[in-house]
Amino acid sequence: MAKPQILVTNDDGIQAPGLAILAEAMEALGDVWVYAPDRQQSAVGHGVSLHRPLRVTQLKDRWFMVDGTPTDCVMLAVRDLLATRPDIVVAGVNPGANLGDDVTYSGTVAGAYAGMLLGINAVAVSDVAYEPKHMETSGVVARRVAAIVLEHGLPKDTMLNVNVPDVPADHLCGTHVTRMGRRHYEDEIVRREDPRGRLYYWIGGNKPSHVLEPGTDFEAIEQGYVSVTPLHRDVTNHAVLEMLRGWIE
Repeated sequence: MAKPQILVTNDDGIQAPGLAILAEAMEALGDVWVYAPDRQQSAVGHGVSLHRPLRVTQLKDRWFMVDGTPTDCVMLAVRDLLATRPDIVVAGVNPGANLGDDVTYSGTVAGAYAGMLLGINAVAVSDVAYEPKHMETSGVVARRVAAIVLEHGLPKDTMLNVNVPDVPADHLCGTHVTRMGRRHYEDEIVRREDPRGRLYYWIGGNKPSHVLEPGTDFEAIEQGYVSVTPLHRDVTNHAVLEMLRGWIE
């Protein structure tokens, strides 16, 4: 029986420690191919490079660096560069949570989402600490979740967003399947002036807060559980379709 083909990507760049941890964890499950950005691509969302050429550099056996976004990496690998279609796309391990509304910005989630759009099983994995001390735990969790996905497959148009507490693996309380929570962002626009008198801006602000609600990814993490959230391709607000039809049609 042929080994599963596993495509690994991230948004923190080809040299990120989390990428190496994830790739090593996946080696136990099948043949691993790494296609990752050449630089930091956090918060690029589902960006695609349409207005410039992309270059791919092989660093070592089955490891390739792309001067593009996580979505670029997955699209290039699946549509052109890989001889065999992957059985699963796994993105991460991201340092920092991708909870609630974070998924709309996250390059990590976007890498997995690109796989989902191509009809491939897909999982995004994040360590919730911005400076992780136990990222190897995320590797253990990623391997377990990926093995389950490879065994059962995911429903069409569905990917998994996995967030892992930054603790030793034997300190995890377990795993909860969750729904997306809600973030409160307190973004601040910082205006500065360069030495030539030209204005430039930083988008910054305080660390975002969240609404703690039962059954959410935030609740699971606060209680010490791994959060596994199924994300769906269809973002239509079905609850208001009939109301809008009454207004518009």
